[in-house]
Amino acid sequence: MRTDHRVPRRPYKSIADVEYATACWVDWYNNRRLHGTLGNVPPVEYEQAHYAALNREPQPV
Repeated sequence: MRTDHRVPRRPYKSIADVEYATACWVDWYNNRRLHGTLGNVPPVEYEQAHYAALNREPQPV
């Protein structure tokens, strides 16, 4: 797991704590982290812009 997202520096007390922390990290990774290759925008924003651009292009007849 990458560590550029803030991770608690304490032991987890249960599997549920680990699952919650993992879900939070995945949410951050997919929705909030800035990705340099994508122009410093989060992956989800890049994907939304990509599909919006596809929908704006005229369809060939």
